[in-house]
Amino acid sequence: MKDISEQRYYLVREDVLTEAMQKTLEVKKMLQNDRISIMDAVNKTGLSRSAFYKYRDAVFPFHSIVKERILTVFLQLEDRSGTLATLLQAVAENGCNILTIHQTIPIQGRANVTLSLDVTAMDGDLDVFLQQLKKLDFVESADVVSSGLS
Repeated sequence: MKDISEQRYYLVREDVLTEAMQKTLEVKKMLQNDRISIMDAVNKTGLSRSAFYKYRDAVFPFHSIVKERILTVFLQLEDRSGTLATLLQAVAENGCNILTIHQTIPIQGRANVTLSLDVTAMDGDLDVFLQQLKKLDFVESADVVSSGLS
C-alpha cells in the first residue's frame, strides 16, 4: 500500500466500480435520506458491514463532491508547540476558508484535529493540497472524512 502522502483521487464511471463499492454508495444514500441504521441499510442491499466500512470513506458520488466544495479532514498531529498554527497557516495559504476546528486533548504525544473547510476559493488542486498537509513533519496521518456533503 502506498504511503498516505502519495494517495491520489480519481473520478471513475459507475460501471467500473465493484459491486461492493456500488452497494456502499447505495447504503450511504440510504443513511443520508432514510434515517436508517447501518445494519438495516447493509441488510437491505446485501452488503456486508465489513465491506461497507472498508469503502465508506473511499467512494463518493460525484454530484455530492461538486455540490458544495466543503471538505472535512481528520488529522493526527504530534503534540508540539506551534503545530496547529502551522497547519492553519498552510490551509490559509491554499485559499481555504476554515469553517470549524475540533482538537482533542493530546494523549501520548498526539492530538486529533478535524477541520471543515470551504475549498471553493482554493488556489490549487485538491489532491496536491492534501499531499502538502500530509508532508508536514508533524502530521502523522491525514484523511478525508467527507467531501462536498451538505
